[in-house]
Amino acid sequence: MQTPTSIMGLLLLVVFGYFIAVPVLSLLFDAVQVQFGDERRIGHSMGEWTDYYLVRTLFSPISESLFWLPLSHTLRVSLGVIAISLSLGSVLAWLVSRSDMFGKKWFATALIVPYMLPAWTFAMAWSTIFKNRTTGGQQGWLENLGIATPDWLAYGELPIIIILSLNYIPFVILLLGNALRSFDSQLEDSARILGAKPRTITFKIIIPLMMPALMSASVLIFAKVLGEFGVSYILGLPVNYEVLSTSLYRSIESRQTGVAAVLAGAIMFFGVVSLLIDALLLKEAKRFVTVGSKGVMHKPSPLGQWRLPATLLSATVFLGSVVVPLTVLALSTVMIIPGDFSLSNFTLDYWIGSGLATIAESSGILFSSNLWSAVWNTLWIVSIASICSGLLGLLVGYVVVRSPIKLLSVALRQITFFPYLVPGIAFAAAYLSLFAVERGPIPALYGTVTLLILALIADEMPYASRAGISAMMQLGKDPEEAAQMAGAGWITRMRQIVLPIQKGSLVTGILLPFISGINGLSLFIILAVPSTDVLTTYALRLIDYNYTQAANAVVLIICFIAFIGTYFTQRLTKTNLAEGLGN
Repeated sequence: MQTPTSIMGLLLLVVFGYFIAVPVLSLLFDAVQVQFGDERRIGHSMGEWTDYYLVRTLFSPISESLFWLPLSHTLRVSLGVIAISLSLGSVLAWLVSRSDMFGKKWFATALIVPYMLPAWTFAMAWSTIFKNRTTGGQQGWLENLGIATPDWLAYGELPIIIILSLNYIPFVILLLGNALRSFDSQLEDSARILGAKPRTITFKIIIPLMMPALMSASVLIFAKVLGEFGVSYILGLPVNYEVLSTSLYRSIESRQTGVAAVLAGAIMFFGVVSLLIDALLLKEAKRFVTVGSKGVMHKPSPLGQWRLPATLLSATVFLGSVVVPLTVLALSTVMIIPGDFSLSNFTLDYWIGSGLATIAESSGILFSSNLWSAVWNTLWIVSIASICSGLLGLLVGYVVVRSPIKLLSVALRQITFFPYLVPGIAFAAAYLSLFAVERGPIPALYGTVTLLILALIADEMPYASRAGISAMMQLGKDPEEAAQMAGAGWITRMRQIVLPIQKGSLVTGILLPFISGINGLSLFIILAVPSTDVLTTYALRLIDYNYTQAANAVVLIICFIAFIGTYFTQRLTKTNLAEGLGN
């Protein structure tokens, strides 16, 4: 007879198989089967096999605008972001980890604040400053001050690269910071004793040994950029600069289901390949181990005359990536005319006013029923999904560590990690493909909060399951075995022993998905409808109305919730995000 652990593992495998693997398979089938409404055009009945969508997307006269040009833009943006974020991020990581820079401890936390905020927060600030009247709506600050901003500066490739680079520099700092803290400073000291110059030490010792971490950061940034939607939507679509994620969104909006399936499949393919490369690099990194059994020396490297310039560089990055964007967003919400700094131009009407002559909202944002509906939807949808993710993650960890069936453990570990390989917007398209229509006993879920909760739970399982597995690997079997000998059943052991001992890990498994869900846009933009608006989709709808003041106010509210959530996560779990992402 199977143990309760194995039975529970089988049930979890079936559940995650349906809610993770089946949506992806359904999406891939959509790419090769005739979709509703295309029967006459293709000349086949709905559901029959066809290569029409593959040909249309990849080889037809319009394939250039549907796939190849967005792919080219995606690759160019990715390369630009990798180059800038690695160049600046690696320098800053070394400064906060290995140097005697002024205020090093403060900068170690300050420089990762952008990692806590949605990437498109910075896109909103950029648009507020540089926007021109080419696309209509309100003018930007610079244009109002009489400084003409060309399209290439206001929109398109350059600002997208800059904004995403600022958002991923903290990611590089976190990733490389962990590697640099494991790097023995005796290697540098030995090189200096032998007469090596700083340039030689950097290029002959530090960079070669950090190469696995640098390559891993590059691959992970590429995977993240693949699914990035908000920045490209805000700064790209006004000038028809499309990347794969926005092309996918446009196809779904125009009800080209088959084409959208092909695009989502392509995004998933690149995402899976990039993360498989990262796994191979992780194995290769074992050849670069420098930590011995005698411990590692962490001796700060003296900067000498470069100490002040290094501190100014860190301060400049912090100002450009945190202070300036948030200040711009805050000021824009109290200005009638953008960029006019006269006292008569400042007002609180966009926060608490009434009878406003605006299209989207006639009252201040804090008095808008739409805002509070979005706040309520955000909090309860994300809270339910996060609690479920945390509990399921702990159960997955229990099964993976305790199950006597190795194949079951491996299968459950892999399937709960799979959503990490699929960019958010592609995963949302997969859920739309499966649950947009009635399938067996499950009704059509599109437009319901149930769909949002299910998608969010599945999307956050890689983080929740890894937290659960890590926690259970640190818990020995002795407490449970003692309780079992005393006659306690499995449910009693879970309720009175496992959950109380692992409450810290459970809190982590709940709060981290909560913060991610608050910031999330790619998943919600596909699956949410006006009646299920969350804060991120509500802000995007205000952007579509060109109501900049209200949109920026909502973005500030999102940033505040995300920052407070991150702060309390660290306090409750007694962790410090600035110490790195871990192994």
